[in-house]
Amino acid sequence: MNILFFLTPKSEVAYINDDDTLRQALEKMEVHRYSAIPIVTRQGKYAGTLTEGDLLWGIKNKFDLSLKDAEKIRIMEIPRRSDNRPVLADADMEDLLDKVLNQNFVPVLDDQKNFIGIITRKDVIRYLCKKESRS
Repeated sequence: MNILFFLTPKSEVAYINDDDTLRQALEKMEVHRYSAIPIVTRQGKYAGTLTEGDLLWGIKNKFDLSLKDAEKIRIMEIPRRSDNRPVLADADMEDLLDKVLNQNFVPVLDDQKNFIGIITRKDVIRYLCKKESRS
């Protein structure tokens, strides 16, 4: 099965740029009510995943911070515990399932390693449930 069937395209994904500020990331995550969000470079490359925990511990351990000060901190200054591992657009279902078991979304990259969207765990589970109910 082609994993692109599950793709939410980049144009429909909320993400932050690697040169965004801490305040911009906080605001975008709040508006979309995300606990994790992809980080994408201005050149379109996947740069990692930022989580609420990364923000919390980064603020606690690295910065003495007011919200105004958060406008000066670039998001790539925040240490991240881990990044969601991406798949290439031509990956097989087995590789996708391996990642979606441990991540709430899987970033998808094209041949040039450009970020093209995400596949959510929810969409994969929904597909598998529908497939099972038809059997």
